[in-house]
Amino acid sequence: MPLRNMTLYSIFIRNFGGTFNAVRDDLPRIRALGVDAIWLLPIHPVGVEKRKGSLGSPYAIADYRAVNPEFGTMEDFIALTEAAHALGMKVLIDVVYHHTSPDSVLAKTHPEYFYRKPDGAFGNHVGEWSDIIDLDFSDRNLWDALIDTLCFWARYVDGFRCDVASLVPLGFWKEARSRVETVRPGCIWLAESVEHDFIRYCRAQGLAALSDSELYQAFDVCYDYDVYPEFRAYAEGRIPLEAYVGALVKQESTYPEAYVKLRCTENHDRPRTAALFPDSAVQRNWIAWTFFQTGMPMLYCGQEWAADHTPSLFDADPVAREGAPAHEALLRTLIAMKKDPLFDTGVCSLEARENDTVVASRTKDGRTAVGVFSLKGRPARTPVPLADGTYRELLSGAGITVRNGAVAAAGEPLIFLVG
Repeated sequence: MPLRNMTLYSIFIRNFGGTFNAVRDDLPRIRALGVDAIWLLPIHPVGVEKRKGSLGSPYAIADYRAVNPEFGTMEDFIALTEAAHALGMKVLIDVVYHHTSPDSVLAKTHPEYFYRKPDGAFGNHVGEWSDIIDLDFSDRNLWDALIDTLCFWARYVDGFRCDVASLVPLGFWKEARSRVETVRPGCIWLAESVEHDFIRYCRAQGLAALSDSELYQAFDVCYDYDVYPEFRAYAEGRIPLEAYVGALVKQESTYPEAYVKLRCTENHDRPRTAALFPDSAVQRNWIAWTFFQTGMPMLYCGQEWAADHTPSLFDADPVAREGAPAHEALLRTLIAMKKDPLFDTGVCSLEARENDTVVASRTKDGRTAVGVFSLKGRPARTPVPLADGTYRELLSGAGITVRNGAVAAAGEPLIFLVG
């Protein structure tokens, strides 16, 4: 399946069942949404030295070749991957190759693989990441050790989400991709690319930092952090809708024609959609808008319940999943829609309209998709690129009339598939 037609579901095991077996038991529900792949946040043991919180960050890894005993055994992990594959889902795991915990196996066995401060001690370049020490990629033996580890995990999983991929050499990622392909043909590579400001900050400190355009030479999918600052600024009322939409339009000409962006409004590092937009109608508009955009949509575990609390990375903080998922029906429809070939290729045309409404359209092989998204949940009469007539609206199933080139939207998202 083309990557733009896939939907990814992100799972922080510690706070979403707590074990590999609990996640495995929940896979049928996740698959029933239509989800095509799951991404597991780091599955490895967490370091103890300089640990944050009671349990430590999953990104302060102590052993790349083992699984976190909090979650279960290696056999439990393999059983989880096999269950996902049996349901037709792919599995991605987190790769954290910029740093390890200070007491990692690698730091003890190969201290020469690590960055040293002027006083000779282990250190890191990003001060707030106080629970980790940075790897030094000038040692080619480190490349071989890390790639061998990727090949080990590629026997079980279908792809890798690579943490702060922008701060690891491009040559390493290219070599890793080539070698992993011999173990797992078609392996999916997802880069956590970073915000423009962070790239500039790193470069000002004399550190290498890869842009999205560079990362696309080795990766299939990049984060949409290049437009995240505009997203937050618009959501918080600091910039107009035109500025946010303009940043998205630039992506269509900045990146390769077949670029794939990971589209989401929340993840483990960012506030929940329901926290940013407490109104449920506004949430529905943002979710639908995310799916309509060019790229691969991602759900963060609990989003279907409209969870508004971002779980701690450092302590046990279970996601609340009581009652029926508020957005389940909407997500089922959107995930099915995303598999339509209309969303595989081609340019997405975007326009900012009055009343904080985005009108988006895609055309392919004589067919058209048109979306109207009221990002503040406000009713409006909005011009659309459709001939006058009555059309079936995808999300509600209702007949909606286009009159004089416009539709009356009641503050809910509207999507039309025509042809």
